[in-house]
Amino acid sequence: CARMSSFIELLGLFLVLMLPFLYETNHIFRYYFKFLMYYGIVSFNSIVLIPAFLTRPCDVRNLLWASTWCHRISTLIGLRWELRGKEHLAKDQACIIVANHQSSLDVLGMFDIWHVMNKCTVVAKRELFYAWPFGLAAWLAGLIFIDRVRGEKARETLNDVNRRIKEQRIKLWVFPEGTRRNTGELHPFKKGAFHMAIDQQIPILPVVFSSYGTFLNDKKKILNAGRIVITTLPPVSTEGLTKDDIDVLMDRVRTQMSDTFRLTSAEALQRYKPTAMTMMKGSSSSSSSSNSSSSNSKSSAATTTPPVADAAVAVAVASRSSAGGSGSAYGQPTGYGKASMLKTL
Repeated sequence: CARMSSFIELLGLFLVLMLPFLYETNHIFRYYFKFLMYYGIVSFNSIVLIPAFLTRPCDVRNLLWASTWCHRISTLIGLRWELRGKEHLAKDQACIIVANHQSSLDVLGMFDIWHVMNKCTVVAKRELFYAWPFGLAAWLAGLIFIDRVRGEKARETLNDVNRRIKEQRIKLWVFPEGTRRNTGELHPFKKGAFHMAIDQQIPILPVVFSSYGTFLNDKKKILNAGRIVITTLPPVSTEGLTKDDIDVLMDRVRTQMSDTFRLTSAEALQRYKPTAMTMMKGSSSSSSSSNSSSSNSKSSAATTTPPVADAAVAVAVASRSSAGGSGSAYGQPTGYGKASMLKTL
């Protein structure tokens, strides 16, 4: 027994000493280790906070406590968030926030800005409720869980929520793309959020996360340090609009968000530009001499800039940026803040 105990202690010590080496040298280990820290800390905080949430169950203000306990996770895994357009997000008003959805890391960005939003809750798929202890804590914190399979039941739930958010001036966060995708572009929107906004005649507030392609690649299991720009665009009024205007409203909001996504993602890509350009040149060159030159420039760039996590996404962002028009220095589409962009439909 004594020998077995000593062996276990030595094995444990060896594993602990190996952690820094594996973290620095193996990107797959680093990817899983960072996500393990993320989910582990959130789960632990959920257990700690559940008793506090029980003092005011299903109150959206509980999410402020959760964000206070969880927003430091970003620092631990090397993510930095920069919020632009804070004045729109801080306004005390009922609104439907529509945001692009790239990864579960979006939640960390939300934790970082929750103190600005103040009273805000989120529409989430019902399956997350069963991921205890997080699911139970989220429900006690006022998250709205909907069953996407049973459409009629989901609509009833959202109709009840819709009336409450207007009365209590709550912001409702919705991911209109539905499924998270880190592909370097915004995908088609679902109409639910826009139906809700028009039903209660409350504004749409677009929020755009810049591309994660520079630091995240789920297929290759890469999660590096990264900087993300979160841009809040001016609210889009729905006063006087009817169901017949939903398609026009949705297209206008998505266009504004796509333009902002392209500009802020291109800005984030500037730190990685030498590496990204090397990848693009290397992929288009066919001769051996070009390949050799590309390899040399790639290694040279790597000494001054970190590697792009997802080259395909980086190239997509770069090509859309070069194809698109110019934008403002604030990282918004041209015309941001002008009357033409804020005009009621």
